[in-house]
Amino acid sequence: MTPPSVGRAPVRVALLGFGFAGRTFHAPLIQATDGLELRVVASSQAEAVRTWLPGATVVASAQEAATHPDVELVVIATPNASHAPLAEAALRAGKHVVVDKPFTVTLAEARALRALALECGRTLSVFHNRRWDSDFLALRTVVAEGLLGHVTHVESRFDRFRPEVRQRWREQALPGAGVWQDLGPHLVDQALQLFGLPDKVHALLARHRDGAQVDDWCQVTLVYPRRHVVLQASMLVAGGMPRFAVHGTKGSWLKYGMDSQEEQLRAGKRPGAAGWGVDPSPGLLWTGDSRNGTPTVAPPGDYLHYYSALREGLTGPGRSPVTATQALAVVSVMEAAVRAAESGREQTPDLTEDERVELVTPRGPRTQD
Repeated sequence: MTPPSVGRAPVRVALLGFGFAGRTFHAPLIQATDGLELRVVASSQAEAVRTWLPGATVVASAQEAATHPDVELVVIATPNASHAPLAEAALRAGKHVVVDKPFTVTLAEARALRALALECGRTLSVFHNRRWDSDFLALRTVVAEGLLGHVTHVESRFDRFRPEVRQRWREQALPGAGVWQDLGPHLVDQALQLFGLPDKVHALLARHRDGAQVDDWCQVTLVYPRRHVVLQASMLVAGGMPRFAVHGTKGSWLKYGMDSQEEQLRAGKRPGAAGWGVDPSPGLLWTGDSRNGTPTVAPPGDYLHYYSALREGLTGPGRSPVTATQALAVVSVMEAAVRAAESGREQTPDLTEDERVELVTPRGPRTQD
């Protein structure tokens, strides 16, 4: 990604929330992006923030940070149910906005925010960072080059092993909680990037752990013509399952292990460091006449691309890396899955014809979609 032009003032940023997402992902990526300057952080843990970010102004109120006069871009990494009201406040204050996944808890909220961003002439984007996982970049190439022929069956998993229910909002009976809202957006966004909107959605959501208040296991199937994409997430998988299993008319592609960037960020590593984003476990391509899978080359993962592309969209000729309409489509599939699980019947993602058209042909050359 091209660095900002010499002399161009940096985009001043407020980060709302300094929990896992804000501290592990957003803060280090913003700091590593030329042309972005992290000025304000909203957190109740002022001393912890100052230890990590000694140059930032710390405020206790997320609402105050969302409308702070010293910032142009607001990044929202707060609990899911607060995404919509905070994004609305920031947009009405004239700020550009990035929302951590999931975009919103409901499709109605997503539509309202998208309309408000267009009305205000401000960029609204969602941090679907898993588009830049090393293994997903490799899979996109495998599919695009036709190495599997027509892809008929995909299994995409995002698992954890956390047998004990923890006292945190993601595992409490609150709007936007549960494994489907937590990990499902990653799986759905990747599927839509590969294959577009499905015709129908089947879903099962369940609680498997003792004391679980919300779903901690899910299996959601996206139905396309001659293709089924099975999305799975669980809090009770210790290992052994492939991250991706992709099958087609010419062969199969299997991938074990997760992208390394989250682990590297947790360990304090930063983009550009030696080995950043390198996947130690390549995917294997199997054809009908092969006894052993052939390793496929994977480019390094690159979450920094999201913020670099966003900066170019805000200050130059680029586009938003994830448009509000794309994020709205993810919410439509998420909501269809909940309806399907509750009703026991397949559901159709609830997008208008105009929204479907804009998914294929985004409007405008800049960050607005």
